[in-house]
Amino acid sequence: MDHRYDIARRAAAGGGGSGNSSPALGAQSRRRKVPPRPADFKLQIIIIGARGVGKTSLMERFTDDTFCEACKSTVGVDFKIKTVELRGKKIRLQIWDTAGQERFNSITSAYYRGAKGIVIVYDITKQETFEDLAKWMKMIDKYASEEAELLLVGNKLDCESDRVISKQQGERFASRISGMRFCESSAKDNFNVDEIFLKLVDDIISKMPLEMSNNELSNSVLSLQPEPDVPPELPPPRMRCC
Repeated sequence: MDHRYDIARRAAAGGGGSGNSSPALGAQSRRRKVPPRPADFKLQIIIIGARGVGKTSLMERFTDDTFCEACKSTVGVDFKIKTVELRGKKIRLQIWDTAGQERFNSITSAYYRGAKGIVIVYDITKQETFEDLAKWMKMIDKYASEEAELLLVGNKLDCESDRVISKQQGERFASRISGMRFCESSAKDNFNVDEIFLKLVDDIISKMPLEMSNNELSNSVLSLQPEPDVPPELPPPRMRCC
């Protein structure tokens, strides 16, 4: 074998590589990344309802398109963030999943005040979760803004054979509350989940002037500063007479 050829081949493959690659690397380093378009609106939505009705499952299906059969009960509050586009606007949603147990009410009540939308969930297979709706409405009247959009959801349509609450019962309850919408869903089958949140957000946005200034926006929506595992420290809820 001709060793001169072997040396020349190595030089072509390795020695000259550094000289040829540096201009390309330099060009890449000079490229500027286009920053993502900032959100036009930042909205807080909370999900409330009795323990086990599927609040966490609805949130995770909408934000991550996942479903867990053995979902653990939420302790206190949890949240996820999702960005959507509606009416030509980019909207960043902070969706709060609240615990259904009564012992957490003192914690979760603080999150009502900043909510632009409230999703009230019951389980169509459990009578007691429907009867609890009156309790959740009292919480809304006491702590939430009067301008908050309300949506009543009968969840677990995948368990239709075990239904004890008819669709008509849900519709009648919602019709007694001014401005409350109603629908049924299944987080497991991913039925009506996107529609629930997108319709609620559309109702919120439709009532907000699209020409709002940045200062007005900062005063009317929630600033999303905290990391996902560090809930924000909210001020005590403002009490309101019934």
